[in-house]
Amino acid sequence: MNAKIDFSKISFLIVDGDKISAQVVYDTLAYLGASHIQRVKSPNNAFDVLRTEKIDIVICEWRLRGMDGLEFLDVMRNSTNSPNRFIPVIMLTAHSEMRYVTTARDLGITEFLAKPFNAKALYSRLVSVIARPRRFINTGTYFGPDRRRRQVQFDGPDRRSLDE
Repeated sequence: MNAKIDFSKISFLIVDGDKISAQVVYDTLAYLGASHIQRVKSPNNAFDVLRTEKIDIVICEWRLRGMDGLEFLDVMRNSTNSPNRFIPVIMLTAHSEMRYVTTARDLGITEFLAKPFNAKALYSRLVSVIARPRRFINTGTYFGPDRRRRQVQFDGPDRRSLDE
């Protein structure tokens, strides 16, 4: 796998209460060339790190004790206490059914990665986050990356303006 992105210049935060799962993510990031990787077990620890250090990408497990990954994401995107509403968040879970993907997407997840995963799958999500970032949308009911991945031309009478 030939990385075209210098991952050594990107800082990562892994939020995962499972030591083995966090180690797999850590090892995969290291394999890709990352050298600035931190691991925490809980969202509260993650907020502490995000408030005091420069983190570029968060990789978060869905299932966490106390506050789960979705609650963490909701605070990151919607709370006035959020350390960074715009930070890319990649959600990890063993539950890859469409309802999980849709729920995470509707809360503002940047990317979704089903477990078990391989280095190529994580690399693909990282490339998407880094090389093809989506602009953020702020409506009354949603704040997060644009959920539309494809730009489809529509010139009908119900076309919404990009400025809305």
